[in-house]
Amino acid sequence: MPQLSPLNWILLFLLFWAAVLVVSVLIWWTKKNSFACMTSKKASILENKWNW
Repeated sequence: MPQLSPLNWILLFLLFWAAVLVVSVLIWWTKKNSFACMTSKKASILENKWNW
């Protein structure tokens, strides 16, 4: 592996954790949306309590 400057190591470290964060948020977002769709369909079946 070639020698990298300390700044490049810091950038690689930040890039790695940014990728981990993005993947975890995408996984959470897909789970959240599927759950929200199921609850919104169930909520539409219930009676509407709003008068407008």
